[in-house]
This record gives sequence, structure tokens and C-alpha cells, in this order.
Amino acid sequence: MMDQEALALERIAQALERLAPPPGVAPDLTAADAFVWHTNPDRLQPVSQISRVDISLLVGVDRTRETLLQNTKQFAKGFAANNALLWGARGMGKSSLVKAVHAAILAEGLPLKLVELQREDLPTVSRLLHILRASSERFILFCDDLSFSHDDEHYKSLKAVLDGGIEGRPDNVLLYATSNRRHLMPRDMIENERGSAINPSESVEEKVSLSDRFGLWLGFHPCSQDEYLTMIQGYCDAYDLKIEKDELRAQAIEWTATRGSRSGRVAWQFFQDLAGRHGLSL
Repeated sequence: MMDQEALALERIAQALERLAPPPGVAPDLTAADAFVWHTNPDRLQPVSQISRVDISLLVGVDRTRETLLQNTKQFAKGFAANNALLWGARGMGKSSLVKAVHAAILAEGLPLKLVELQREDLPTVSRLLHILRASSERFILFCDDLSFSHDDEHYKSLKAVLDGGIEGRPDNVLLYATSNRRHLMPRDMIENERGSAINPSESVEEKVSLSDRFGLWLGFHPCSQDEYLTMIQGYCDAYDLKIEKDELRAQAIEWTATRGSRSGRVAWQFFQDLAGRHGLSL
């Protein structure tokens, strides 16, 4: 009887070993300036070439650009700095600004790593922070297009980055997040919770207060037609594309009419089409 029990326990132990993740291997954080966090298994994948535009090409966000650049520079030098929430209009360069600022910091010779974290991987953020905490490098943890629905519990995991729990947020990590929503959730959801909860203020407060934990709130607003045209002219100058200004203006305005909107993203999409018609590769 004892032999059978021992055999059964051994089989259970072997099954648990197969289910357990392999022992973690310390990543080589000198392999690149940017990484993407993946799970199953946990790993930091180096990014050899970051998709980004030069910071000088981001038009209409001058004050926001300088604020984020200064905050990032302070952090890269080892000084105090704030987590940042970049919120507002779609396609106005929120994620582009984060990547452009990172490039500008590197160009000044300051060491700084960019780590991209997907929203759906937020529950694993404590494991990521454990890895980053042990490093002597400094990291911007970047979460793009962050938002939460009414039954989404991922926001609780985000508090580990913003507040740090009992250990505190690692001194060598900052969080930069982008969102179309100022409070990271739809306004109608906030109103619904206020109207249906037993204690409306407490129900809303827990989620809304998450955005309050960001020291910097940087707003992005729809661009004017002049800003839109300035963006396109900037791309033409940067890539040495020669075209008459009146013709460029007419084509650019016609492009927005077909899209029904103006934004930095629409400006870049128009320029890609224009560059292709002029035989340029970007």
C-alpha cells in the first residue's frame, strides 16, 4: 500500500514539475536600448530598431514635448521625476512623443532603457518590476493605449507600478502611459457607476483615482488646419520632397476631406502616400 502511495506522490511531483515554468534566466539588459515584455514564459525581448520619428517633427505639442523631455532627463540623470499619463485626441502623437523623447535622451549620451508593456500583461507587472529592480539601469515602462472597462480588474495591477505596494516603486523605473481617456475609462461608465452603486463616490473613486497617481497629466487636443499643414511641410523638408506649396496644400486638404479628420497620424499617412507617388522610400 505504501509503495502505491509513494508511486502516486512521485507521479504528482513529476506532473507539477512539468507544469512549473522553467527557472528564470537574468536577461542581458545591455543587449538593446528598448525591450518588449512577453509572458509564457516571462522574457524581455530586445528591440534592435525602434519605430519612431524625430522629436523635431512633432508639431503642435511644444509645451507638452518640453515638459516630458525635462521630466525624462531628470530621471535619466538619477534625479526625482514623475510618472506621466499622456491623454487626449487620437492620432496626435502620444506614443510617438514617448519614443521620440527616449531617442532624444539617448542622443544626449544619457543611459535609459524603454520597456513596452501590453495592457493585457498588466497582471504580470510585479514579476517585471522584480527583474528591473535588480538592474543598475534606468527604465521607462511604456504602456500604450491604456484604458479599462467596468469589469476590468487590470487597473489593480497598475497600482503596483504607481504605488509599489510594500516594497515601493523601484527607484530606477518610471511609468509612461498613453490613453484616449483622461480617467482611463469611458465617461458614461463613470456616470453609470455613480448612479447604480450603493456608495457611488467610493465605487467611482477607486478607479478614477488611478489616473490621479500620475504626477504628470499631459493633454493632446485635435490639431488645427494650419498645424496639420505644418506637420506635412515638416515631413517634406525632412525627407527633401520638393513640391509646390499650393499643390501640397490642396492635396493635403483633399486628403483630410476623405478621412473626415485632421491629426498627426492623418498627416503622416498623407505624406506616406505623397512620398510613394514621388518615388521616395521612407
